Amino acid sequence: MTLYTNLADLIGERIEQGLYRPGDRLPSVRALSQEHGVSLSTVQQAYRHLEDRGLALPKPKSGYFVPQGRDKPALPKISRAPQRPVDVSQWDQVLEQIAPSPRNDFVQLGRGRPDIDSPTLKPLLRALSRLSRKQDLHTLTYGSIYGDVRLREQVARLTLDSGCQLTYEDIVITTGCHEALSAAIRAICVPGDIVAVDSPSFHGVMQALKGFGMKALELPTDPLTGISLEALELALEQWPIKAIQLTPNCNNPLGYIMPEANKRALLALAQRHDVAIIEDDVYGELAFHYPRPRTIKSYDDDGRVLLCSSFSKTLAPGFRVGWIAPGRYLDQVLHMKYLGTGATAQLPQLALAEYIEGGHYEPHLRRMRGQYARNLEQMSDWVSRYFPPSVRVSRPQGSFMLWVEMPEGFDSQRLNRELAAHKIQVAPGSIFSAAGKYRNCLRMNYATRPSPIIEAAVRKVGETVATMLEESPPPRN
Repeated sequence: MTLYTNLADLIGERIEQGLYRPGDRLPSVRALSQEHGVSLSTVQQAYRHLEDRGLALPKPKSGYFVPQGRDKPALPKISRAPQRPVDVSQWDQVLEQIAPSPRNDFVQLGRGRPDIDSPTLKPLLRALSRLSRKQDLHTLTYGSIYGDVRLREQVARLTLDSGCQLTYEDIVITTGCHEALSAAIRAICVPGDIVAVDSPSFHGVMQALKGFGMKALELPTDPLTGISLEALELALEQWPIKAIQLTPNCNNPLGYIMPEANKRALLALAQRHDVAIIEDDVYGELAFHYPRPRTIKSYDDDGRVLLCSSFSKTLAPGFRVGWIAPGRYLDQVLHMKYLGTGATAQLPQLALAEYIEGGHYEPHLRRMRGQYARNLEQMSDWVSRYFPPSVRVSRPQGSFMLWVEMPEGFDSQRLNRELAAHKIQVAPGSIFSAAGKYRNCLRMNYATRPSPIIEAAVRKVGETVATMLEESPPPRN
C-alpha cells in the first residue's frame, strides 16, 4: 500500500466512525503533513482519493469538508437469539437464485460474483492461453489429490498476510471454496449432528448442511462485530454442537470484520468445549483497509480450525480453484475430497500459480479493494436516495455485498417476482437462514462499476419496495 492510500484509509475510517460529521472541516493539508510525517503532495493525493470515494469535498480557499447528506441509514438489527437447532430449508429459492437468467439483459444485483472486467486479470488469461498452446501432457492428467505443489506453495505464502504460518504441506487444493467447506463439514460431522452458524449466513453452507442431513443452530449476529460470544457459550453448554462455521472477515452477507479479541475468545470457547471451527475466508483479502484482518486460523495452536478459501471472489469464479488448510483433520478432508471430485483440474491451477509467481495477484487485489470501496459509497448513496427512509443498511468493511433490511412483514420473495417484469433480480434474505428468517431483507452486489443501467435498476428496486410498503404497511408494535 502507498503512503497516500494508507492516510486516506485512516481519514476515511474516522469519517465512517463519526469522528468527523457531515459538514465538518477536515484537517488541513499542512496539519496532516506534520502529524503523519509525510509530504504535502502525499496528503493532497490522499484527499483526492477520498474525493473519488465521495468522502471529502474540496472548497476553494477553505480546505476539505465531509460532504453533507452523509448521514447513513440505521444498521440492520441484531438477529434474534436461537431457539433450537433446525433442519435447513429454502432449496427452491436458492435454485431460483443460481439458475441461469431467462434473458441475457437481466440485471443481476443478487449474485455473489466479483467484477471480472479488470485489466489486471489479463496476465491470468495469457497464462492460461500459453499453457494450453504448449500441449503439455501434464495439464491433461488427474494430478495429485493434494493439488499442484507450486500453487500450494503460493497459497501458503499468501496466508502470511493473515497471520498464518503454513507450508504447502498444510494446504489442499479444492474445486472452489464450496468444496472446501463441504469437505470440512463432512470430515467432522455425520447426519443428525448440529453445526452452529452465524446468522444470516452463506446459503451454500446452509444447503450443504441440508444435503448432509445435519442441523443448523443460528447464532445472534451483530452487523458490525459478528456472532454473539455469549449466545455461543450458552449454545455450547446446551447442545452437542460438533462444529462452528462462520465467515469472520468481510462476512457474507453483512460485510463485518470480527474484532481480533472476539476471534481469540471464540477460539478459546472452541478449545474449552473441544469443537472444530470451519472458517470461511473467501472474502478476507478484499478488506478495504490494509493490512488485511487476521484469520482465526492464525491463532490456532492445536489444529482445530479448518481454514477455507478460494480465488473465486478475488479473481474469477470460473476457474473453480479453492483451498483448505484442514489442520488435524487432513486425512478426513482428503477422504471427503476423494469421494467428491477427486483431484482438481490441473490447467487452472498451473495458470494461477504462474499468475501469482509473476507478481500479478497483489496489484490486482489493490485495484479491486479500491474499486469496491468506491462502489460501496456509490451503492450506499443510491440506496439512501431511492429506498424508503425506513430501511436499515449494512456497513461492509470489505468485499462487494450490501445487506438491506426492510420493516418486519416485508416479503423480498414477492419483491423478486415484481422485479422480474423489469429484468432485475436481487437475493432474497430468506436464503441466508436455515429457518427462512430475514424474508424482510435482501442482498445486493456492488462489484460492477457504477453505470446508468445499475443506477436505474437500484432505483427500480427502491421504488418497488416503497410501493409494496404502501400497499402493506408494516404491523405496529
